[in-house]
Amino acid sequence: MSTPTTTGRPTVLGTRPTTTHSVAHLPDPADLAIAAARIAPHIVRTPLLPGPRTAARGPHLLLKAEHRQIGGSFKTRGAANAVLALAADRVVTGSSGNHGIALARIARTLGLELTVVLASGAAPAKAAAIRALGAHTVQVSGGVAAREERARALADTTGAVLVPSSDHPLVIAGQGTVGTELLTDAPDTETVYVPVGGGGLLAGVCLAATGRPIRVVGVEPALTPRYARSLAAGHPVQLPPSNTVADGLRGQRPGRLTYPIIRDRVDDLIAVGEAEILAAAALLRHHGVDAEPSGAVALAGALRAGRREAAVAVVSGGNTAARLHTCITPITFQKDTP
Repeated sequence: MSTPTTTGRPTVLGTRPTTTHSVAHLPDPADLAIAAARIAPHIVRTPLLPGPRTAARGPHLLLKAEHRQIGGSFKTRGAANAVLALAADRVVTGSSGNHGIALARIARTLGLELTVVLASGAAPAKAAAIRALGAHTVQVSGGVAAREERARALADTTGAVLVPSSDHPLVIAGQGTVGTELLTDAPDTETVYVPVGGGGLLAGVCLAATGRPIRVVGVEPALTPRYARSLAAGHPVQLPPSNTVADGLRGQRPGRLTYPIIRDRVDDLIAVGEAEILAAAALLRHHGVDAEPSGAVALAGALRAGRREAAVAVVSGGNTAARLHTCITPITFQKDTP
């Protein structure tokens, strides 16, 4: 068990379902292996790419290329694991965009009815992509908290299954397969930098790193440091809505399931500013990696840390407006070539 260097040791947080369809247990590393087998036909095993050096000496930083994932982001992993395990006919979710795109692709493949609730600040290109895939969208005023409240209400009134973007054991396990893959492909990794929004990816990577001498570092936009603030307070803290350029990482409160996993295993949390995020995205483009700002946040954290160890930064998504615009009619996501 590791203690984040930015926080104290809070008390244990209890968990409960967010709806009658949710499962309240915390996932464990064994769930990641089950998820990997379940989702294998629906995802690609993304490569590790060489990244820029962050120190004059030392090993290269590697990039886990989830921008090459089917659906354009790591969200396909958690969405696929949840939908396939729950075997639902109707699904509701709240999403900033990438989770909705991932679920919409899967729903179209399986013939499911999907409704995606979007906050007022959702990227228009991502909303259009979700609709182009055949899903219904509902726009709400307010931020992520209002979005999640509406999604829960729709699930309760329609009988649909709620599949949150992060805070569900099946979603966390699916997203954790990012960690199992990168640690299998780069077993000498000493530190993994993970972008933090809802926390499903960071919680999943924490599970993947269980029992291994690997530092797991979460990287949050400085405008929405919900996990750093919560761990420092010793309990989940709700922040005001954020307009960070990393639109996929906007949010106000840690998840009930993701919070205790991250609290008990993460080694550090780093906050990066807007200029750092944009600079990291530009650096990635210079290296041929078309990442959206949210996907560049982990690299921004590695650059800020000035790391000198063998490290991997997760490039979590590549659904830029330009990329989405080229594939809305019809919208399809195929495996990228290296």
